[in-house]
Amino acid sequence: MSEEFIKHPGNLSLLLAQADVTDLDILVDYITDNGGGRISLNNDVCARLVKSKERKVYTGEDRIRIGREICAFGGNTLTNVYRDVRSSIPFDSLLNKVLPDVDGAISYDEVVKDVASHLKVPFDKKDDVIIVEDGILRKILRESFEKMSPSERATVLKELNVADLGMLGPATSAALIAAGRAGGFATYKLALVVANAVSKALLGRGLPLVVNAAAARTIGVVLGPIGLVVTGVWTLADMASPAYRVTVPCVVQIAYMRQKAIVEANSKACSVCGARNERTARFCSECGEAVKGE
Repeated sequence: MSEEFIKHPGNLSLLLAQADVTDLDILVDYITDNGGGRISLNNDVCARLVKSKERKVYTGEDRIRIGREICAFGGNTLTNVYRDVRSSIPFDSLLNKVLPDVDGAISYDEVVKDVASHLKVPFDKKDDVIIVEDGILRKILRESFEKMSPSERATVLKELNVADLGMLGPATSAALIAAGRAGGFATYKLALVVANAVSKALLGRGLPLVVNAAAARTIGVVLGPIGLVVTGVWTLADMASPAYRVTVPCVVQIAYMRQKAIVEANSKACSVCGARNERTARFCSECGEAVKGE
C-alpha cells in the first residue's frame, strides 16, 4: 500500500486510488442517491458509476471521477452550472479553448472545511484536512453522546480509550470527547462508529465490515444502540440542501476510509487471528501469538 496519501492528505485522489471497492460503493450511493440519480449529476456519469459498482470494478479514471464529483457538489450553484456547460462544449471548438477550465478549482480541502462550517465545527483555516475531518466526526458523536444512557456513554468512552468520565455530566464528557485527539486505533474506532451510523441513516445499511478479533468489540458497539443514537442525530446536517446531502456523508465516509488506511499502513496483521497490532509489536495483543513483520 502506498503511503503517499498520508504525506498529502489534501490530495483525495491518492486515497481513492487505493481504497477498497466496498468503501467506494458507499461513496457512489451517496453521489448517485442509491443509483436514482440527482438533478445536478450528469446522467452519463451516474450510469458509469452505478455500472462500476455493479461490476465491483473501479478503474483509475472511475476513482478520479468519484473525487471530482464530490468536489463538484461542494461548489456553489453558479460554479456547478458553469461546469456543466463547460463539459458539454466540444473539445476541438474555439469556445473550449477560450473558456477557463474549472477542473480542480474546488479542492477537497475546501469541501471538508465547508462541511465543517455547515455543521458548526470550530477549526482554523490553516488546519490540516485530517484535523478538520476528525472535528466533524467528534461533532456528530458529541451531539449523540448527550442523548445516550449512562451505560451507552460508558461503552463509548471505553471503546475510544478515554479516561473514566463517569462522574462528569454528559455535556461535560461530550465536550471532552469533542476536544480530544486520541489518534491511532481510537480515532479509527470513532470514524467507524460515525460512518457506519450515517450509512445506516441514509442508505439503510451499515458499512461492509470484515470481522476479526481486534474489531469484534467495536463492531458490536457500532451495530448496537449507540449506532442507533448517532443515526438519530443525523438531523444536525441540513438535509434540505441538495449539496450537503452529498458532501456531508461523503466527507464522513472519506474520514473513515482515511483512518482505516492509516491504521493498515502503520500496523501489521496477526497471521493467526487477523488482529491489527503496532508494527513494533512482537506478540499479538489479542491471541498472544508471535507477530511476524510485514
